[in-house]
Amino acid sequence: MRLDKYLKVSRIIKRRTVANEACDAGKILVGDKAARASYDVKIGDIITINMGQKPLKVRVLGVSEHATKDTACENYEVIG
Repeated sequence: MRLDKYLKVSRIIKRRTVANEACDAGKILVGDKAARASYDVKIGDIITINMGQKPLKVRVLGVSEHATKDTACENYEVIG
Protein backbone atom coordinates (compact mmCIF):
# COMPACT_ATOMS: atom_id res chain seq x y z
CA MET A 1 0.00 0.00 0.00
CA ARG A 2 1.20 3.53 -0.77
CA LEU A 3 2.55 5.54 2.15
CA ASP A 4 0.05 8.40 1.79
CA LYS A 5 -2.88 5.96 1.72
CA TYR A 6 -1.51 4.04 4.72
CA LEU A 7 -1.24 7.23 6.78
CA LYS A 8 -4.86 8.07 5.94
CA VAL A 9 -6.33 4.56 6.46
CA SER A 10 -4.53 4.13 9.80
CA ARG A 11 -5.77 7.62 10.77
CA ILE A 12 -2.33 8.97 11.60
CA ILE A 13 -3.00 11.85 9.19
CA LYS A 14 -6.61 12.86 8.59
CA ARG A 15 -6.54 13.44 4.81
CA ARG A 16 -4.62 11.73 2.03
CA THR A 17 -3.82 15.04 0.33
CA VAL A 18 -2.23 16.32 3.56
CA ALA A 19 -0.21 13.09 3.80
CA ASN A 20 0.87 13.49 0.17
CA GLU A 21 1.95 17.11 0.73
CA ALA A 22 3.87 16.12 3.89
CA CYS A 23 5.75 13.46 1.91
CA ASP A 24 6.58 15.98 -0.82
CA ALA A 25 7.89 18.43 1.82
CA GLY A 26 10.19 15.75 3.31
CA LYS A 27 8.35 15.61 6.65
CA ILE A 28 7.74 11.85 6.50
CA LEU A 29 10.73 9.55 7.04
CA VAL A 30 10.87 5.79 6.69
CA GLY A 31 13.94 4.35 8.37
CA ASP A 32 15.69 7.77 8.62
CA LYS A 33 15.25 8.47 4.87
CA ALA A 34 12.76 10.89 3.36
CA ALA A 35 10.01 8.87 1.71
CA ARG A 36 7.85 9.67 -1.29
CA ALA A 37 4.07 9.25 -1.17
CA SER A 38 4.38 6.26 -3.52
CA TYR A 39 6.64 4.31 -1.11
CA ASP A 40 5.31 0.75 -0.58
CA VAL A 41 4.69 0.33 3.18
CA LYS A 42 5.75 -3.02 4.65
CA ILE A 43 5.18 -4.56 8.09
CA GLY A 44 8.05 -3.63 10.39
CA ASP A 45 8.78 -0.23 8.79
CA ILE A 46 9.54 2.63 11.18
CA ILE A 47 7.76 5.81 10.07
CA THR A 48 8.65 9.22 11.55
CA ILE A 49 6.22 12.09 11.04
CA ASN A 50 7.77 15.54 11.60
CA MET A 51 4.64 17.67 11.77
CA GLY A 52 3.95 19.85 14.78
CA GLN A 53 6.08 20.37 17.88
CA LYS A 54 7.22 16.80 18.54
CA PRO A 55 7.98 14.13 15.93
CA LEU A 56 5.79 11.02 16.01
CA LYS A 57 7.51 7.67 15.47
CA VAL A 58 5.44 4.57 14.70
CA ARG A 59 6.15 0.93 13.77
CA VAL A 60 3.91 -0.66 11.12
CA LEU A 61 2.15 -3.73 12.56
CA GLY A 62 -0.32 -4.35 9.76
CA VAL A 63 -1.39 -3.09 6.36
CA SER A 64 -5.13 -3.29 5.66
CA GLU A 65 -7.05 -1.61 2.85
CA HIS A 66 -9.92 -0.57 5.12
CA ALA A 67 -10.05 0.19 8.83
CA THR A 68 -12.78 1.46 11.11
CA LYS A 69 -12.20 4.02 13.80
CA ASP A 70 -11.83 1.22 16.37
CA THR A 71 -9.46 -0.99 14.35
CA ALA A 72 -7.25 1.72 12.80
CA CYS A 73 -4.89 1.81 15.78
CA GLU A 74 -4.12 -1.93 15.35
CA ASN A 75 -2.13 -1.11 12.19
CA TYR A 76 0.67 0.68 14.06
CA GLU A 77 2.44 1.04 17.39
CA VAL A 78 3.72 4.38 18.71
CA ILE A 79 7.37 3.94 19.71
CA GLY A 80 8.47 7.45 20.57
